[in-house]
Amino acid sequence: MAKKSMIIKSARKQKYSAEGKKSTREYNRCQICGRPRGYLRKFKMCRICFRKLASEGLLPGITKSSW
Repeated sequence: MAKKSMIIKSARKQKYSAEGKKSTREYNRCQICGRPRGYLRKFKMCRICFRKLASEGLLPGITKSSW
C-alpha cells in the first residue's frame, strides 16, 4: 500500500507543465491501491490489483490462460 501523502502529492496539479505534453514530473499510480510500480496503462492499475480482480472475474474479457 502506498503512503497517503504520496497518493495526495501525485494527485495535485504539477508546478511546471510541458505545454500539451505529459510532464516528466508526473507518473502513473494504481487507482485502487496507489502503487507506482508495475502499472498497466490499459487498465489504470498495478499488476497486483489486476491479478486479484481478474481471478475474481471482475474484469470483463480477461481470463486466466492455461494450456
